[in-house]
Amino acid sequence: MTVSTRHRGLEALLARPLLETIWRRRTHRVGRGAAVPAGSMSYRSSDVPLPLGELEEAVLIALTGCTGLTMPDRPFEDPRDGKPIMAKPNLNMVGRTAGSPDNAQGTHFFLINDSGTYYLRKLPPSPDASFEPDSLVERARQAKVRVLDHRLDVAEGMRDFPAYLDSNRVLSNLPGSTVLLPVVDLSHQYINGLMYLLTQPDGARPTLVDDRNFYRPAGVRAWVRNGFLNKDLKLPLGVLGPLRTQIEAELLLQNLMLTADAMGLGAWIHASINPQIMLGDPKFSARYGRMLGFDFVTPRWRPLDLPRWQLPLPRFAAARSHPVGLRVDGEPLIEAACPPYHPSMSEAVDAVVQAKFGPKGMYHDKDLFTGIYRSDYGQRYLAEAREYDQRVVECARDVCEYIHATHGRFPAHVDAVQVPGIWLQVHHPELGYYERFFRDGLTEAHKEHTRLWDAD
Repeated sequence: MTVSTRHRGLEALLARPLLETIWRRRTHRVGRGAAVPAGSMSYRSSDVPLPLGELEEAVLIALTGCTGLTMPDRPFEDPRDGKPIMAKPNLNMVGRTAGSPDNAQGTHFFLINDSGTYYLRKLPPSPDASFEPDSLVERARQAKVRVLDHRLDVAEGMRDFPAYLDSNRVLSNLPGSTVLLPVVDLSHQYINGLMYLLTQPDGARPTLVDDRNFYRPAGVRAWVRNGFLNKDLKLPLGVLGPLRTQIEAELLLQNLMLTADAMGLGAWIHASINPQIMLGDPKFSARYGRMLGFDFVTPRWRPLDLPRWQLPLPRFAAARSHPVGLRVDGEPLIEAACPPYHPSMSEAVDAVVQAKFGPKGMYHDKDLFTGIYRSDYGQRYLAEAREYDQRVVECARDVCEYIHATHGRFPAHVDAVQVPGIWLQVHHPELGYYERFFRDGLTEAHKEHTRLWDAD
């Protein structure tokens, strides 16, 4: 990566010591132009809100995206007996500024500012990536897809629970602020992680049971009978949860907050608008509108939903609706690995497998691995590291088909698209507020921000 020497703000950002940024990091909730009703400590800014500049936002957008190629630095064989270990669990080989389980990178970002609400495409790594201002701004423009022509928010007068939490409604998502919202499609990693689990050695592959269906086998009876799964090692589907897929989003938010702080901006991770309201859940859309307008699946109510999900009558079926994807002007931006985007769960599993190991799959892309390894080691990795045993794929199909057939959706115990329920607000801090009330309220980066960034 080449580094700019033509912008004072970028130069200062790149020179700021990491440990100093981490040590001095503090939340700055109060942005320029805000008012804080707080008794004798009430404060009202005399300035108007100042939105982030295009370059300032572009730096943050770059932090959400791809940054190069990652490394499959893992063993191929079990040291105890030399048997193959699954050495190709990754769903992606591009790197990001934060790790994710099996490099699934299920996190998508939305950006909210005064000009609208945008989905941020995950652009492929740039071969000539640089921190030149023009390059950053151009990449940010390519990434942004306008979803709404206004700031995502509830109507005026509705900033109360369940939309906003307590005092957040006073300072969150205000004019002049930029908000970065993570949304996690965990469905692909749910399938991939399930297959990874099934690659364990003989005797260590668990029997999956359904804790929402009386702990019965989750479509795996035949696999228990033939000895592929250990009948004495039981794992409830509910324990799997999101298979940790959401962790990536939280790590990315921390990186973004540290970067914003190092730039001298105010940064605040806090509770977002209620996720179901924000995505457009039909339970809330009559009151709050379609908001982001995600596609939702509502399972058909069945009598067994009473003991399984405590839903006594069909009119309560919408309680189990969940988001599965997003389309804007007919373009699919997010599509979960489940119906309606696949005819069946077997075909959804096959799509995940083909994306990895099919003729056009990632692990058949020799050029990709030539860019990762030196010499011919990339080709050695592709040849020597094993792919999934066919039994793993077939067992995963049976589990996924069971989940959808039994519960009317996939996954059943978690949503296909999950919102962690937090977002990051970035703004120009109200310097006068922090100088008046706090001994150590501002860093030199905050005090110097206007001179370094906003004067250019």
